[in-house]
This record gives sequence, structure tokens and C-alpha cells, in this order.
Amino acid sequence: MLRFLNTQHKRKSAAITAVIMTMLIVAMFFVGMRYLDPPEEYGIAVNFGTSNFGKGNQQPVEPIKSSVSEEIPEDVPEEVEEVKTQSEPEKVQAKTEEVATQDTEEAIAIKKEKEAKRKQEEAIKKKKAEEERLERERQRKIAKRKAEERAKKAKLDALIGGINNSKGTASGGEGDDNVAGDKGKITGDPNASGYYGNAGSGGNGDYQLGRRKPLVRPKPRYICNEEGLVIVRIEVDKNGRVIKATPGVKGSTNTADCLLSQAKAAALKTKWQSDSNAPSKQVGTIKYRFSLSQ
Repeated sequence: MLRFLNTQHKRKSAAITAVIMTMLIVAMFFVGMRYLDPPEEYGIAVNFGTSNFGKGNQQPVEPIKSSVSEEIPEDVPEEVEEVKTQSEPEKVQAKTEEVATQDTEEAIAIKKEKEAKRKQEEAIKKKKAEEERLERERQRKIAKRKAEERAKKAKLDALIGGINNSKGTASGGEGDDNVAGDKGKITGDPNASGYYGNAGSGGNGDYQLGRRKPLVRPKPRYICNEEGLVIVRIEVDKNGRVIKATPGVKGSTNTADCLLSQAKAAALKTKWQSDSNAPSKQVGTIKYRFSLSQ
């Protein structure tokens, strides 16, 4: 132990520590926690007795005999009943509030459900009304077109003296249907191969290829009940032959397949002036106007 107290500072620290520990131990005996005896009980003194009820001013020292006619005072049940009655409204009120809260939440949920259902039904009705309106508009256009066709037919019948209803004497027939008859129009060209369009010789053309003029200008056939302007972009070689035709370019007003195919066929058959100074592929246009009216 002396080995740990080999310096003056260590010895002084050990002495101070011992003094402090001694003072703490002594203090614990004099000012430490003390054990306290239980306090005396307090209460209210109760009179000696051997029954729940009694009367008189003499205090018996022994149990007395109970009377047969002893009854419970009338005011006791009333007090008990009064206490019970006072406790019931709180329970009833709490239960009522709970039921009211549940009814309110359920009512809100039902109201939201009805509102969503109402909006859905309104959207369905609105969509159905729009579809019916579009259908009526489509039927109206169809009826109008049919009325115009009947009017044109009646006008044509009046001009040609009712030939459609007359009894002819010629035999044979011509057309692309499976019904007997001579398909076409009375004012048409007997040598034409088309069955639709106006009663002329075919669509009119507008030819543009620089200063070169068209020599052969075949007209497109009418193979459907469509009308409008079809512009064909063409490429022509030096000899005047159309080597490429692209129908339906910008400016066309109707790009129905039945019009584009016939415009392209007519453009490829067109013959132009030859020009040795022209480029190998000179670009031009041909405009075909298809018309179903007179």
C-alpha cells in the first residue's frame, strides 16, 4: 500500500478522502432518514347496536329481540329509487348521443352516395341525349339527300317524257349489277364505261406541266357516288410519258379511294408533248373535278 502513497500529493489526497468519508458516515447516523410510526387512525364514532333499525332513548347493553312487525321505513326505498332515477338520465343521454352520432354519420354517407348516383345518372342522360341528337341529325341528312335524289329523278323523268315508266321495244341490257336493265342515264354517252356522275362525258381536267401541252387527255371513270376535286402530282419524262402519278395531294377536296384510283389511272394514260431540253423527270399536276349534279 505504501507503494501507492509514495508521493506527498497522493498521501494528502488519501487523507482528505478519508476525512470526507468519515464525515459522511457520521452525518448518516444523525441527519439521515428516520422511521416514522404509523399515524393514529381518525374516523367517526359509531353507536353500539345489534340491528339495522331502532327507536327510543335507552341504550341496551345486550342484543335485543327483533320485532315481527318490524318493517323497512317507507322513506328508505324512495331514497334508493331516487338515487337510481338520478343515475339513469346520464346513461340515456350518453346512449342518445351515441345513436345520434351514428345516425348523423350514416346520414352523411347516404347523402354522399345519393349525390354521386344522381350525378352519374345525369351524365348518362346527357350522353344519351347527345347520341340521340346526333342520330336525329344523321337521319335528317339522309332524308334530305334522298328527297333531293327523288326530286332530281322526278325532274329528269319530266324532261324525258316519262321514259322510265314506258314500255320499250329494244332487247338486251348492260350494267354491272345482277338486275336486268340498261344501267346509266338517258343523256349519257352510250360508249362510256362509267355509270356514275353527271350526264356528260366525264370529269373535266386542268393540266399543268410548264410550257408543255397534253396530247392525249383520257378522262377518269365514275365508279361511285362521290364528288369533289382530286389533284394528281405527275412526273413526266422527255418523251412526254407519265412515269409516276400520286393522287390526293394538297388541295384535293375528296380523297375517296374510288376517286383517287380513277384519277391516277387517267393521269398515267395522259400523253404530253416531247421535249429534249426538259429534265428527265419534270413535275406537274392534273386536276380532276368529279361532279354528280347536272
